[in-house]
Amino acid sequence: MIQIEEHDMPKDIPSTTDPLVVFTPSGKRGHFPVGTPILTAARQLGVDLDSVCGGRGICSKCQIQPSYGEFPKHGVTVGQDALSEWNKVEERYKSKRGMIDGRRLGCQATVQGDVVVDVPPESQVHKQVVRKRAEVRDITLNPAARLFYVEVAEPDMHDPTGDMERLAAALKKQWNIDNVHADLHILQQLQPTLRKGSWKITCAIHLGDEENPPRIMQIWPGFYEGTLYGMAVDLGSTTIAAHLCDLSTGEVIASSGLMNPQIRFGEDLMSRVSYAMMNTNGDQEMTAAVREGMNALFTQIATEAGIDKTLIVDSVFVCNPVMHHLLLGIDPFELGQAPFALATSDALRLRARDLDLNIHPSARIYILPCIAGHVGADAAAVALSEEPDKSDELVLVVDVGTNAEILLGNRERVLACSSPTGPAFEGAQISAGQRAAPGAIERVEINPVTKEPRFRVIGCDLWSDEDGFAEATATTGITGICGSGIIEAIAEMRLAGIVDQSGLIGGPDQVGTPRCEPDDRTFQYVLHDASASGGPKITVTNPDIRAIQMAKAALYSGARLLMDKFGVDTVDRVVLAGAFGAHISAKHAMVLGMIPDAALDKVTSAGNAAGTGARIALLDVDKRHEIETTVRNIEKIETAIEPRFQEHFVNASAMPNSDDPFPILNSIVTLPAVNFNQGGEASSGGRRRRRRA
Repeated sequence: MIQIEEHDMPKDIPSTTDPLVVFTPSGKRGHFPVGTPILTAARQLGVDLDSVCGGRGICSKCQIQPSYGEFPKHGVTVGQDALSEWNKVEERYKSKRGMIDGRRLGCQATVQGDVVVDVPPESQVHKQVVRKRAEVRDITLNPAARLFYVEVAEPDMHDPTGDMERLAAALKKQWNIDNVHADLHILQQLQPTLRKGSWKITCAIHLGDEENPPRIMQIWPGFYEGTLYGMAVDLGSTTIAAHLCDLSTGEVIASSGLMNPQIRFGEDLMSRVSYAMMNTNGDQEMTAAVREGMNALFTQIATEAGIDKTLIVDSVFVCNPVMHHLLLGIDPFELGQAPFALATSDALRLRARDLDLNIHPSARIYILPCIAGHVGADAAAVALSEEPDKSDELVLVVDVGTNAEILLGNRERVLACSSPTGPAFEGAQISAGQRAAPGAIERVEINPVTKEPRFRVIGCDLWSDEDGFAEATATTGITGICGSGIIEAIAEMRLAGIVDQSGLIGGPDQVGTPRCEPDDRTFQYVLHDASASGGPKITVTNPDIRAIQMAKAALYSGARLLMDKFGVDTVDRVVLAGAFGAHISAKHAMVLGMIPDAALDKVTSAGNAAGTGARIALLDVDKRHEIETTVRNIEKIETAIEPRFQEHFVNASAMPNSDDPFPILNSIVTLPAVNFNQGGEASSGGRRRRRRA
């Protein structure tokens, strides 16, 4: 018999001594008897783990990745004997069809002790929708790597110089490229290539920088009519997104993304820092995981675009400081404690082989500078994309993610801070939460009179009350609610008088709808109930609202703190950046109090601004120097030592705020004056309800 963790079910469910099984990235968990197959545990918890053969060890769809060591976030220590031993079925499958080392078949591996199990993307029925698309931008094309056609003097008995020296001389004379270097693999190809091309050759040359001389990356006989490629990578805590660009045109050839495989070590940054601190070689495990993930992503994109990966000769990376250190193989220990010192905050110029990346081995890797502490290269990329330092208006740029980076500024000065919002905005810590995938509720509306909801799910353009919705969602189903959906759901509940300013959900008599039903000592609101037909029951609970309140309070407090430092109470514009920020409704965000009060037409989305900044730096080398100068002039505010941050946080826990008045918002919407706290009476005259002690 399954026993669910107490925060997932009513408090009267007894505890158990059975082992705890925690699934990532969903966060779902439960206690199961020793000997329970992982696939069975996943099915009972509603975890998205695929299986076609019914658990007979044939299809391999149920592959899982167990994690071992200490997991303070989950309150468990996972031993090497947490799962049953590798068996003949798994060995037979691996020997015939191959399987990544460390993977197990969920139908064969059984529970033997507390265990943390990651469900990789390819084992999920509902594949992740990575929403970090490439934004359309005008970018000056000035790449670091280019093609040069050269005619080389033939060797002569009277001039005994080598072929490489004569090629270098031709490049200097014909293209004014001086002091060019070449790796050994170029020298190995050079003589046959020159002779095949009748002493005419095309060179792919990285033009170098202040740290590196120009270097020949690739050579072709005669005139090469192809192109070179570069990769712009946004390495986030939750997702890795990459854009393959044609360096001759600037065009984005292909874009894709995947879940950051480090999620199995912890959903938030501090959990990963903690994992590195508490597990020997934990940082190395996470470094290997993220590099393997990126290599898989690069292979996928190159295959999709139909190009040879060795033609990818330049790459730009942006990431937060913890990801920055783990990518580089640097222990993030110092980032887990004050004063949050970085190993380096300067821009880095490396080669692909330094990071074990499977593109051209001599490909250049440029990593944007970090601003400071927990404001990283991704925030620098946002600054490069949105250019607050060139704005006449005072603009607030909020990159919404697991760790929010916030910029406030204009031509006079730019301030920056980070705020630990956690993973709630991405569907984690939410009872019916999931990441953005087909079938997830992403839009919500609630009728303020009838209190009836309607919604849309990812993968379907119809609303739930429109004809054909059931047929259109038959394949994906309605599986849960993602970050943008939970934001809209709670904001709509506030607008409909279902939830009060403090975040409490009213009872059915107070609110006037049976959709508000008891949930232990509080209430929950039913968005969708398919339990009668064996489907899910999707609700919004008070713990869900608390998780969003904590996340949005951290976000707002960081913004408000920067406004204090700037000496202002209002801003001229608000820009929402990030994959999640691109899908937030400005009105709903303001109803919750995620962002400061502003005219709705002054709240815009920049999409994946960090990814856009990475593309700008990839395609225009001058912008690399520009952002390095800009970063040095940005003023970093450390929220951890600012006394007013906590004050703002407490006020921002209310919806939208217990202190700031939000006059513009109140001129647009009317927030019902309901109070469900301690038997408080709803404005509609509902019956008092006494809460149990």
